[in-house]
Amino acid sequence: MTNEPIMHDLTVDYYASLAEGRLTVQQCGDCGQKIMYPRYRCTNCFSSNLGWVEETGEGILHSFTIQRLGAPSDFGADGPYAVGIVKLDSGPQMLGRLWPGEDGTWDHYKCDDRVVFKSTDPDEIAVHPAAWFASASA
Repeated sequence: MTNEPIMHDLTVDYYASLAEGRLTVQQCGDCGQKIMYPRYRCTNCFSSNLGWVEETGEGILHSFTIQRLGAPSDFGADGPYAVGIVKLDSGPQMLGRLWPGEDGTWDHYKCDDRVVFKSTDPDEIAVHPAAWFASASA
């Protein structure tokens, strides 16, 4: 047994920032390493001196997929939808949802394209807490 809080306590600040339209990541107060996803200890120096910093949300889309069928039950009514791996310019890599284009598709995305964080409404974050990204050229 540990004295550290449960997982919900670890992510509550991250989800709250998303609901406010902001993207945050953890940053180690000892070595400065930026970390995503939330952890109890720094992945670089193992310090527990972690805080939250706001990100611009700019980065590179490394990979993505469009989920059309067979979605998990929590996302079943959302299909189709797209998720991608984004490497933020500041270092951390994370999974996020991708905004469709004006035509309702994700045809405009290509791996290694620039993307930027673009928030969604707090009601969506309450149901599906995830960072949303859009093409930087859109």
